[in-house]
Amino acid sequence: MKKLGLLLVGIFMLNMTVVLADEGMWLLSLLGKNYEQMKKQGFKLTPDDIYNVNKGCLKDAVVGLGNAGSPFWHYCTGEIISDQGLFSTNHHCGYGSIQSHSSIEHDYLTDGFWAKSMAEELPNEGMTAAILVRMEDVTNEIVPHLSETMTEKERNKMIDSLSKIITTKATEGTLYEAQVADMFAKNQFFMLVYIIYEDVRLVGAPPSSMGKFGGDTDNWEWPRHTADFSMFRIYTDKNGNPAPFSKDNVPLKPKHFFPISVKGIQDGDFAMVMGFPGTTERFLTSYGLQETMDITNKLRYEIRTVKINILRDEMAADPQVRIQYASKYASCSNYWKYSFQQNKALKALNTMAIKQQEEAKYLQWAENQSNPKYKDALNLIQKGYQDRAETEKALSYIIEGIITGPEILYFAYRKVSEILSLSRIDSQDTVEMMKAELLKEIDDFYKDFNPDVEKKLLANLLEYTYKNLDYTYHPAFFTNIFYKKFKTNGEKYANYIMSKSVFASAEKLKATLNDKNVGKILLADPAFVAGVSALRKYRELYLKNATFEEGIEEGSRYFVDGILKINKDKNYAPDANSTIRLTYGNVGQYDPRDGVTYHYYTTLEGVMQKEDPTNSEFIVPQRLKDLYAKKDFGQYADKNGNLPVNFITNNDITGGNSGSPVIDGEGNLIGLAFDGNSEAMSGDIDFEENLQRCINLDVRYMLFIIDKYAGASNLIKEIKIVK
Repeated sequence: MKKLGLLLVGIFMLNMTVVLADEGMWLLSLLGKNYEQMKKQGFKLTPDDIYNVNKGCLKDAVVGLGNAGSPFWHYCTGEIISDQGLFSTNHHCGYGSIQSHSSIEHDYLTDGFWAKSMAEELPNEGMTAAILVRMEDVTNEIVPHLSETMTEKERNKMIDSLSKIITTKATEGTLYEAQVADMFAKNQFFMLVYIIYEDVRLVGAPPSSMGKFGGDTDNWEWPRHTADFSMFRIYTDKNGNPAPFSKDNVPLKPKHFFPISVKGIQDGDFAMVMGFPGTTERFLTSYGLQETMDITNKLRYEIRTVKINILRDEMAADPQVRIQYASKYASCSNYWKYSFQQNKALKALNTMAIKQQEEAKYLQWAENQSNPKYKDALNLIQKGYQDRAETEKALSYIIEGIITGPEILYFAYRKVSEILSLSRIDSQDTVEMMKAELLKEIDDFYKDFNPDVEKKLLANLLEYTYKNLDYTYHPAFFTNIFYKKFKTNGEKYANYIMSKSVFASAEKLKATLNDKNVGKILLADPAFVAGVSALRKYRELYLKNATFEEGIEEGSRYFVDGILKINKDKNYAPDANSTIRLTYGNVGQYDPRDGVTYHYYTTLEGVMQKEDPTNSEFIVPQRLKDLYAKKDFGQYADKNGNLPVNFITNNDITGGNSGSPVIDGEGNLIGLAFDGNSEAMSGDIDFEENLQRCINLDVRYMLFIIDKYAGASNLIKEIKIVK
């Protein structure tokens, strides 16, 4: 969608070069359609160098980070940078792992962590690393089996059944795993085959004062000055195959790894990003946009503000709490600010009017189609969103304020069912195995649980939710207990739960496991009673919403198909859905508003200028200040003697791209993507080509920290540096 203002028109008239962002997160196997444009922008390789199933190529060095329970949903991306399976990703992507290994005695969050040998690298249970083997368009194996007479439920059941057949056939007799992912609102389907590694170990990370420099203040903002990276290594069994953690495992021998360029970047240089972007909604209608702005973003921001304020105060007051809640806070605050900034950008860029104009054109086209379902598509979508508006609000309050706000209620709900199931198992060996796993889960949970913090979260979030959630949708415990017994006094109710619940501490819970009346005790536990009540209401509302979703899904399928037909000469990329994609663009400055121009890179000097010893977000370690004072930057300085820190490109990215490799036209690593800019926070819904910027860590700053700051020469030696 071209939105050139008078200023940019004037610039073109002055014959100045302006590089606009290229919208699209492109499927690797279809890059031939983009090749000529990529060459014009500075790409010097071929599509075969990016994606090839017969030889090592760039795709083989791109890693999707996931969890054992959901290996196809990639929360971040990494890039392999040595022939021994070493890979880099963002600091905030590795933050949970760094936090899990931290303690008061070994505070890796504050001090950083560097393994000076492979023997010192730390395992991370449940963390997975996926590498794409191949992808295939399987639309013709699915769509012919679908018909317009099917309901959406019947259609989805058929898609799932066929997908299982396709993936089973593709992986049978192999170590691979596969998924079928839908594209363009289930009008097209691709199979992606991965090899997924289970033994991933923490290798290095700078202190949080560097890796998270700027904190919430700078998040989603440019200019930035953060060392947002961490390092891990993939291990395999002795045959090079995926295997669970074992001391006998060996480093991965990858098919490809990225050389790292310290040549430096210039304004206009080609840059491409490969990674696993999470979700975009470029085909979202105005009705969906209204829900996103007025319900999803608004309520997420408002409810999380209650939680954020409590965690900030508690973490600032106690070092142990700071370590325990560091990862939880980071996870909560990231999309807390995103929700606010996205709404702000959507309003500023008048995205609603743009969507409505697009829909008006669609309706003109649909009037001339013989299939009446095209004409009815927007009506179906509008009705679906209208019908589910109130339940969607209720779901937001229940999820954010009760289920994921405090922790104890949902934890109690999950563990009671597990504990009670033990009595139904005949095999004693199985019981003992499950008990051992249960005890480990209990230890893991309470390691990062503080009763005083939980009490404040319970008191404030439940009170806030009770007051703001429409009474029609209150879970039963709100009426029967919170109101009748405690008169909606959050503090009294929280004190009651934390004093009476066996889930208030690991010791209480473990002791209860051995009680002969364990079932009776757990089912009457106040945390469980509240948790199961909230989950029942959540399920009730979720199932109600599912009926409305069918109309939205059917309407969207025809609407998206119509948009593609209307614009049949345009090369569209499907919305992001956590499958590997490539975006391409250029390094470049931008003008966010009248009278303001942002340069395309920042340096270490900016870190020193932002330093504020009274603000935890802007602390600068003494060693970094000493290196700066001596200008001891080594080979990582630019031609002017400055140390580059971050830079921006106009690549199309979103969540999940965090940690993605930023690659030059020759296939060398030049940066790690870690953020987008607030002015274009509407980008997941409406790409703004004049403002869209991808914020990246310059690899020279990463190498400087590894080499000069940390003295991890063992890592520098295994990295191929291109000068």
